[in-house]
Amino acid sequence: QVQLVESGGDLVQPGGSLRLSCAASGFTLDYYAIGWFRQAPGKEREGVSCISSSDDRTYYTDSVKGRFTISRDDAKNTVYLQMNSLKPEDTAVYYCATHLALGAVPISCGLGRSLYDYWGQGTQVTVSS
Repeated sequence: QVQLVESGGDLVQPGGSLRLSCAASGFTLDYYAIGWFRQAPGKEREGVSCISSSDDRTYYTDSVKGRFTISRDDAKNTVYLQMNSLKPEDTAVYYCATHLALGAVPISCGLGRSLYDYWGQGTQVTVSS
């Protein structure tokens, strides 16, 4: 069964850190571009970071550059999002996504939603004192 399962969300104080995990089952995640998105209440879902399947090149939205880091662990079939120096405006449900319809192809990822057709269920991140 194909699945993407996010975990690691929590309540954290401003300035704190969290590491989100996106664990894949039913397919080899290494061959797919993976995106992290977030959606705050009343706002559109926005791309936060992604990692390409072609060359593992990474991209970040401007608001998280220098604070967030995306990475893969092929042995664990998992992609991580390390989030440091968290701010209240980072509060959102975080989702990971991939492109199952395209198959295992070497492509460059993007922060727009159009590439991605398979999503996890999300994990809540709340940054508050």
